[in-house]
Amino acid sequence: MTVTGDVIITYSVDITRVERDLYELAKFGYRESDKGIYRQGFTEADWQARHWITDHFQRCGLHTHMDGAGNVCGRYGPQDKPAILIGSHLDSVPAGGIFDGTLGVIAGLECVRIIQEQDIPLQYPIEIIATSEEEGRFGGMLGAQALSGSLTLDWLENAKDPTGETLKQAMAARGLDYHEALHAKRNPEDVKAFIELHIEQGPVLEASKKTIGVVEGISGVFKWLIKFLGKADHAGTAPMDLRSDAFMGLADFAHEIKRIIDENGTDKSRLTIGRVDLKPGYAHTVPGEADFTLVGRDMSEQVMRDLADSCRKALSAIARRHRLMFEYEQMSWLEPKSCSQHVMDVIEQTTQELGYSYQLMPSGAGHDAQFFTDITPTGMIFIPSVGGVSHAPDEWSHWVDVEKGCNVLLNSLLRLQTTL
Repeated sequence: MTVTGDVIITYSVDITRVERDLYELAKFGYRESDKGIYRQGFTEADWQARHWITDHFQRCGLHTHMDGAGNVCGRYGPQDKPAILIGSHLDSVPAGGIFDGTLGVIAGLECVRIIQEQDIPLQYPIEIIATSEEEGRFGGMLGAQALSGSLTLDWLENAKDPTGETLKQAMAARGLDYHEALHAKRNPEDVKAFIELHIEQGPVLEASKKTIGVVEGISGVFKWLIKFLGKADHAGTAPMDLRSDAFMGLADFAHEIKRIIDENGTDKSRLTIGRVDLKPGYAHTVPGEADFTLVGRDMSEQVMRDLADSCRKALSAIARRHRLMFEYEQMSWLEPKSCSQHVMDVIEQTTQELGYSYQLMPSGAGHDAQFFTDITPTGMIFIPSVGGVSHAPDEWSHWVDVEKGCNVLLNSLLRLQTTL
């Protein structure tokens, strides 16, 4: 989008190229058995995808390199000025879909191709970044954390995946020294803004029949590991009123979640018990131990604290009621991150001028963008996910929505060239 006098000129991407590239990338890690993408960070499939995107950046004449964290970066435009960054991640969850993360990278590549073909002058360079290990195989968002300076040596040396493989080992297998990830940090003075185009991964846009989501911010998240300890007993001989049944404690707490959110949360609050392990785990034995996870989210850190306090009180009261011991460990606490009002305004104005329907909305899921907010004005663009499905082989977004999202990204980038 450029302005000549009083005339606003908008540009459109070539959706056939975007579609072709997304299908090409989907070949890396694809399994015919379940139609899913298996491209976890630092696996062979992930590395093949990084070489593929490196080759495509270089073909377009971008100044291309891979940093010490495995991020692939391609820069176009003036080399002596701070850059507007765009992009997302290339890795996937096990049995993932073709759009999550990769859409933001391919859309960035297409934006640069259009700028080159239309010979659009740039005041600031554009840099596409395909971030590494965003899906948390090792418990973090390595690439974005490295770029924003959020990594620590202790975490790098101790991070491991669920199989026990360490991050150090996985990086070494790809020829990377994990110490070099600490050198990937960007100087905020060298960055003008960051924009990430992403599928919504939820049902809100589809339900509201809106094409574009202008993201206001990314929810904060806390994760607990909780343990109820009771007494394993014979399911036939232990009277109901004399049991210390750990599962009953878990069940009572699950029923408290709605009340806790009603009293202490907001319409953006989420509390989820996602994994449960009962011990000894035998059909004829009263469970003596219940281990489970609790993940809480909200756009306000104070609300997150209120939810956490209420959960602790409920867990303690339930433990007393059922003659149980209760303990928990906080595994992580990520504060909410707000998007830049200026970047949001640019995205919103661009969407209006393109004639697309939209709404302002938070992101309940975590994204690379949340770390970029620490170093530069940041914005996100969502497009609808069919059925709200993501992290699954049947993840899908209609091509017409993909095209509109790419057009919003392209024209927002060009508007930012003159408004930052």
